[in-house]
Amino acid sequence: MRAGFSEDFMGYKAKFLGALLAFCLVLAWQAEAAQLATKKALTLEVTKGIAAAAEAHAKENGWNVVIAILDDGGNLLYLQRMDGVQIGSIEVAISKAESAINFKRPTKVFGDAVGGRTALLALPGAMPFEGGLPITWEGEVIGSIGVSGVTAQQDGMIAKAGTMALTKILK
Repeated sequence: MRAGFSEDFMGYKAKFLGALLAFCLVLAWQAEAAQLATKKALTLEVTKGIAAAAEAHAKENGWNVVIAILDDGGNLLYLQRMDGVQIGSIEVAISKAESAINFKRPTKVFGDAVGGRTALLALPGAMPFEGGLPITWEGEVIGSIGVSGVTAQQDGMIAKAGTMALTKILK
């Protein structure tokens, strides 16, 4: 009778240890899955560097513009209105930056796509004029820039000058 008890006990012990191991594995997996994401974010210093590069390009060409830079959540980090720019360009620059961050693509995409597809104009928040660009770092969208004040193509060139400076700023 004692031998049967020992075998039963050993069977329960093995089952208990197996269940305990499975429980520990689940806890370890949950601990791994519960980690917060680490993400890059624009700082005010970096934002000012992007704006300075965009402004330099505008000045080189004798263009006065509004420059708006948003973080990855669409919050305004920086707004600059150069002398002599119409006040209407403030809202346009911000709208271009919002469109670029909300859709994670250049606003030029919407302008190019409109063609005969006027339904795109009803897309909430889509600005169909060049001059809004996502700001990316290491494949992640970390913000956006919107420029307004000259032609849409010129606004786009200024915005690109700002985003292209990011690598230089971060070295």
